[in-house]
Amino acid sequence: MSGRAAARSLRQPHATAGIALVVGASACFAALDTTTKFISASVPLLMALWFRYFFQAVATTVVVLPLRGMKAWRTRRLVWHIVRGILLLVSSLLAFVSLRYLPVGEFTAIVMITPLVITLLAARLLHEQVSLLRWALVIGGFAGTLIIIRPGAGTFGWASLIPLALVASNAAFQVLTSRLARTEDPMTMHLYTGWTGTIAAFLALPFVWTPLHDPWLWAWLCFMGLVGTVGHFMLILAYYRAPAAVLTPYLYAQIGFAMLGGVLVFQHVPDHLSLFGIGMIAFCGAAGAWLTVRERRDGPAA
Repeated sequence: MSGRAAARSLRQPHATAGIALVVGASACFAALDTTTKFISASVPLLMALWFRYFFQAVATTVVVLPLRGMKAWRTRRLVWHIVRGILLLVSSLLAFVSLRYLPVGEFTAIVMITPLVITLLAARLLHEQVSLLRWALVIGGFAGTLIIIRPGAGTFGWASLIPLALVASNAAFQVLTSRLARTEDPMTMHLYTGWTGTIAAFLALPFVWTPLHDPWLWAWLCFMGLVGTVGHFMLILAYYRAPAAVLTPYLYAQIGFAMLGGVLVFQHVPDHLSLFGIGMIAFCGAAGAWLTVRERRDGPAA
């Protein structure tokens, strides 16, 4: 066996584990979105949002501090950590509002154009070269989004625009994350993200707090916190085991899990046009990730 083949065989189990973790994280995030939509009729959105962040912040602290100690809080970019946490909180709030009005599957597909938007940001802000094929994939993803929301159709409303605002805030969050990840510990980033969202949402809590007498509502809130926390931890573990470009195509499994949740919980089956738009977004996003893998593989050779 050649040295290259031996190295490939050693990396393969780690890549397989990373892919399995990403698929598991996608299932957790789809379960989080489905549960959010389910309880949004009974629990104020900001109250549910605060509980979700509080659960994640406490769980992360309990896990990280025994391993890293107080040095896990050390950073020279505190302001940017806070900005990153606020961006994620805004994204979460927009997601909660969107899920109140939109089916889970269609909402998830629209949010999945975020990697394509990051391509635009890279070309515009970072002055990166973007190939014609990648531009075609970006246009295809946006076309799939338009098919889902259908501007000018009777089904189009202001609520259809909320996921687009979410995509913008999430893309800014991802770009800032990629910059901070060059120098910051991922666990430190995770800690500050959770506590920034918890504290910011807590400021609004006195104005929206509603006593919940149904114990099942508390159970569903705990379930939201659990799947959100587990999903983020699985994602972190996945990126330790395989490159982001390898894992990104498998994130689109979340669309399938979200559609399954919509069918099982809300008996919602997307119509043919929506399914076509969802398929376009998934194909263009996955193809964009594959193109990234190919460019990184061919880059050193070139």
